[in-house]
Amino acid sequence: MLLILAIIAAWAILITSLSATVGRWHWTLQLVFYLVTGIVWITPMKPLLRWMEGGRR
Repeated sequence: MLLILAIIAAWAILITSLSATVGRWHWTLQLVFYLVTGIVWITPMKPLLRWMEGGRR
């Protein structure tokens, strides 16, 4: 559980650190960026969540 929280926190810090750059983009590009990054964070979580549910690798 702590690893999940750490991954989420690291992802949030990474994305918010880009906000100064992304903030200068057109609003439609910002929308696409935040939609994509809002979905992509689950990719490294899938194996961890599967392991947690089943207890095996």
